[in-house]
Amino acid sequence: MQLIQLTDTLFVSGQPAPSDIAELAEQGFTSLICNRPDGESPGQASMDEIEALAQQHGMSFVRYPVNPVTFPGEDLEGLGLAFDGPGKVLAYCRTGTRCTNLWVASRNVDEIKAAAEQAQSVGFDLSLVARLSL
Repeated sequence: MQLIQLTDTLFVSGQPAPSDIAELAEQGFTSLICNRPDGESPGQASMDEIEALAQQHGMSFVRYPVNPVTFPGEDLEGLGLAFDGPGKVLAYCRTGTRCTNLWVASRNVDEIKAAAEQAQSVGFDLSLVARLSL
């Protein structure tokens, strides 16, 4: 699983396998954020399964599943707080792109440009956030 660092404490990735959760805890992650709806792909581990494993390993779990139609969801401000910690945070979706778009969209007006530049510098497409009038 490839982890991409966006800030000192926020990383994004594709969906972790259940077998990855213990290793993420060992790497110091304290929170997982799921931005992927259940059932998006055949064989995908459910949020319930990942949440139970995260809690077994002392991590918090945030459910904020969105798709291109429901982007950016109903509580972008709350999601932004979750992205900001405390601790080391991993947000995941299918590829990390949705998470990154959500992170950029959740930034305050003074931070959006720098967040977008950071996201693009590590190769993310920001077409979801571009649809918003921020």
